[in-house]
Amino acid sequence: MKLAAKNNQRLNLSLLALCMALGANQAQAADKVKVGLLSTLSGPGAGLGVDIRDGFALALKHSGGKFGGLPVELITADDQQNPEVAKQTSDRLIKRDKVDFMTGIVFSNLMLAVGPSVFASKTPYISANAGPSQYAGEQCNPFFFNVAWQNDNVHEAIGKTMTDKGFKKVVILAPNYPAGKDAAAGFKRFYKGEVVEEIFTKLGQLDYAAELAQARAAKPDSMYIFLPGGMGINFIKQFVGAGLSKDITLFGPGTSADEDVIKAVGEPMLGMFNSSQWAHDMDNAGNKKFVADFQKDYGRLPSMFAAQGYDAALLMDAAVRDVKGKIEDKPALLKALKAAKFNSIRGGFKFNNNQFPIQDYYLRVITKDAQGRVTNKTLGKIFSNHADAYAASCKMQ
Repeated sequence: MKLAAKNNQRLNLSLLALCMALGANQAQAADKVKVGLLSTLSGPGAGLGVDIRDGFALALKHSGGKFGGLPVELITADDQQNPEVAKQTSDRLIKRDKVDFMTGIVFSNLMLAVGPSVFASKTPYISANAGPSQYAGEQCNPFFFNVAWQNDNVHEAIGKTMTDKGFKKVVILAPNYPAGKDAAAGFKRFYKGEVVEEIFTKLGQLDYAAELAQARAAKPDSMYIFLPGGMGINFIKQFVGAGLSKDITLFGPGTSADEDVIKAVGEPMLGMFNSSQWAHDMDNAGNKKFVADFQKDYGRLPSMFAAQGYDAALLMDAAVRDVKGKIEDKPALLKALKAAKFNSIRGGFKFNNNQFPIQDYYLRVITKDAQGRVTNKTLGKIFSNHADAYAASCKMQ
């Protein structure tokens, strides 16, 4: 009798433990997807973060407010273009809000500041812009995915273009922070002419009188700038105002010559060449819908930042769908993200071994369209299936 009672007690305890385990697993199963979108929403770089946010929101609207069938809770925060604020806010999103994904950071110094704690928490980070060389190479991480580019790539494309067009002497101007250094390195990797001056300025600088005087004295035939947001807006106005555009041809990446900058500067930008992996005149159904609906909802043409925010949301949606909503299964979720089974509005998309894109890059020129708008027009392809220079150093764990 005593033995039977003991056996029954053991059986009951085993059943209780099994029920508790099943209950715990059910509690872990997600009933919604929480996304932390931390971006620069104030200050000179705000236009870039706002476009990422609005592009992401449009994709969420197109998906009915759900990713993979699960409702999405989007938590938006401003990093104020400050690494310390970015880190504190990122930690709050992870620890207090317990987000399932993070995205939104524009500037690479901020991405490098928040990366370690995000990766330690095993929260997938889907970058809609920042693509520092560190995370493409030796510091690559299974929890970091970039749907935009590796920082160097758009600069490599213009370096090749300027070589092909026969420009012999160039002045490079970029801010003194990680993406600025990547920009110069990428440009010089493919430019075969002479770099007569390489000028690095303070991040966020808005007055370029000294740099313009330095460029004029160097007597180049061309100038390559990487000045995103308000930096580019101010520089181009001052460049044209100082009369340098008469003798010096201005080039830049799309980040310094996109719709946010064009809207602020206008006709002085006509004739400026730039590079991008996306353009609003790309002829595919997904892109046409994105561009039309973005203009309808926000009253402006989308920039590449908006396109990247949109694609970041599409990747999350596809991954949640592919794991059938079981986002608590991190290995399966990472595998689904890596597979990138979404229809990018730029056309073909795939990840390299370091989880940065292998993709095409295009040459654009700022011109007037049929409606008389000053905007970008795609001229042709610079690179096909282009990979970054750091992937070979990535030993993904």
